Amino acid sequence: MAFEVRRVDCRTCGKVKSEQLDFLADNPFYTKRFARHIGRRCRQSCVRDVAKEFKLDWHTVKSLDKQYMTEQIKRAGMPGPKAIGIDEISIRKGHTYRIVVSDLIRKRPIWFGGEDRSEASMAMFYEALGPRKSAGIRLAVMDMWKPFRKAAQAHAPQAAILFDKFHIMAHLGNALDAVRKAEYARLSGKDRRYIKGQKYTLLSHRENLSVDGKAALKQLLAANKRLNTAYLLKESFGQLWDYQREGWARRFFDNWRKSLRWQRLKPFEKFAGLIERHWDGIAAHCRAENKVPLGFVEGLNNKIRVIQRRAYGLRDEEYLRLKVLTCMLPAL
Repeated sequence: MAFEVRRVDCRTCGKVKSEQLDFLADNPFYTKRFARHIGRRCRQSCVRDVAKEFKLDWHTVKSLDKQYMTEQIKRAGMPGPKAIGIDEISIRKGHTYRIVVSDLIRKRPIWFGGEDRSEASMAMFYEALGPRKSAGIRLAVMDMWKPFRKAAQAHAPQAAILFDKFHIMAHLGNALDAVRKAEYARLSGKDRRYIKGQKYTLLSHRENLSVDGKAALKQLLAANKRLNTAYLLKESFGQLWDYQREGWARRFFDNWRKSLRWQRLKPFEKFAGLIERHWDGIAAHCRAENKVPLGFVEGLNNKIRVIQRRAYGLRDEEYLRLKVLTCMLPAL
């Protein structure tokens, strides 16, 4: 199909300009409808496979996909979030991080950026959001990284800070694993056979283990008293998230911490000190107004890791940013 395109001589700049056709994509060799079709295909497949399927150049497919995602973000806009989730992702080796901020109520990422995970990088989000929308944030969910907390207190002081329980339980898991390593180093010979290779048996919830895993766990805990004590302490700590009042949660934690006496479990004592220093952000879990789907942030991180594996070899950070921001948006 051929079209006649009018060309005009601009009296202002003296250049010859061509008529713009609304149905064409940014790449004038393709229509917007075709670009959207390519974009929808790239939501399920990598650029290389889509290029092979349509017999197009790799760079052409990538360009059409970026146009599609840009249109998605434009239509979705920047919402005024009430509850945000803050986390960082590694984009390459060498401790190179970018910050991802999600709207926990709408369940979608709304910002990807920064130069690292510093307070200055976190402040870039609040600047992009604007003072009016920043003032509407009532809850900020994050890990216990100090720059994130300081940025929230500076730009959204009215927001309650809630520390993500998944990160807290990860610290507790690291404490249990440190006890396991210490016991393995202390023992020798046949006494080690119950501990070797049982890291994930100890760190997993009992109900998630297979029949063989439960048998191995039972044998391990019966063979080593210190690991048995550490495991029971780790399992019992999960009760903290069930309390509806801060006073009850505090009483539980104080009793849990007292039970560490005479146990000689230094990693657990260090973990208890960490909880004590960050108690305000942990006690916020008890308040009814702070009940939000905390698992969304971890689920988004898993989705981002899938995107990164699918885009292995891509060094275009803007392309990664678009992929992250549109991964939860509906298709056009």
